[in-house]
Amino acid sequence: MRTTKLSLLAAATALCLLSTQAAFAQKKYDTGASDTEIKIGNVEAYSGPASAYGVIGKTEEAYFKMINDQGGISGRKINWISYDDGYSPPKTVEQIRKLIESDEVFLVFNALGTPTQTAVQKYHNAKKVPQLFLATGASKWNDPKDFPWTMGFQPSYRVEARIFGKYILKAKPDAKVAIFYANDDFGKDYLVGLKEVLDKSSVKIVAEESYETTEPSIDSHIVKLKDTGADVFVNISTPKFAAQAIKKIAELNWKPMHVMTDVSISIGAVMKPAGLEASEGVLSAGYLKDASDPQWKNDEGMKKFMAFAEKYLPGANLSDANLVYGYAAAQTMAQVLKQAGDNLTRENVMKQAASLKDFTPDTLIPGIRINTSATDFAPVEQLKMMQFKNGQWELFGDIISAETGG
Repeated sequence: MRTTKLSLLAAATALCLLSTQAAFAQKKYDTGASDTEIKIGNVEAYSGPASAYGVIGKTEEAYFKMINDQGGISGRKINWISYDDGYSPPKTVEQIRKLIESDEVFLVFNALGTPTQTAVQKYHNAKKVPQLFLATGASKWNDPKDFPWTMGFQPSYRVEARIFGKYILKAKPDAKVAIFYANDDFGKDYLVGLKEVLDKSSVKIVAEESYETTEPSIDSHIVKLKDTGADVFVNISTPKFAAQAIKKIAELNWKPMHVMTDVSISIGAVMKPAGLEASEGVLSAGYLKDASDPQWKNDEGMKKFMAFAEKYLPGANLSDANLVYGYAAAQTMAQVLKQAGDNLTRENVMKQAASLKDFTPDTLIPGIRINTSATDFAPVEQLKMMQFKNGQWELFGDIISAETGG
């Protein structure tokens, strides 16, 4: 009888040990993750030339506070650590090293800027610490083969350019196109995307004119492009020069189809300085809802955003697109962590970030979905065309995909 009891006790003990081992086996953690928290690092331009983007970091901090108030993700609270790099690459290097080596964050999320993040891309990949959902439109972040620990978030410049190319081809198949672009990585990325669609098509590119950001005025370039006889003008310029181009085109009484990068769609910074009348009819494309636009008043996703903003960002300027952007990025990050479950290794987080299927953050335009794969690190590759009418942007037409045939 005693032998039987001992055997049963031994069996029960073994079973208990196996259960405990199984429970431990189910939970996997890398540095920065535990039973109680997930450390997320971020660098933002809270000061310096790009400080207007600082509200993105503040929005994300507020979003994760909301998540924590709701109990966290799988019971784990988000420990948000965000530093100012002043949009200065040397400072970015310093702050990213601090986050990874001193703060020991699990990953770095939605860090801002092409030059700043280029400065730390190799370091991230050597350390195998996710550089996830970067707040920059460069195409280089979609390179899973060479940089498997880096992924962008918003549509890349090349993606947007491909979509513009597809729209031009459909709306004006016999177009004569003049391309005006910044002589830098931003402009050249756009140029490549346009040519991927328009080369070998019925559309003819009649001129490519670049400008330097040090030029005080680009008027002479616009005069030169008008003289080519182009009936489509593609404006790949930053806000100051985009406004100059709109104004000069109106002065010349040139009336081409005017397609402009969404980098320069700010009504306050571009359309008003150029003149609302001169800006009438300009085309662009978008993927985010405008929180200040009454058309989204009864939209379920926007209702959630508005409730969040009222509670966690009281007094914020809702017309600032950076708020809906930061919300969408943070919501996507939360989704990836939910998918990762108890397997909180950096490798698994990258795997989950590359396994998003038709995910729809609340602040994306209906029909636009986030999709990624092991060979496609570009989460947003769809846009909807819009036109500037009566002092505001109006969306129209179908969702256009950057993919061939999309």
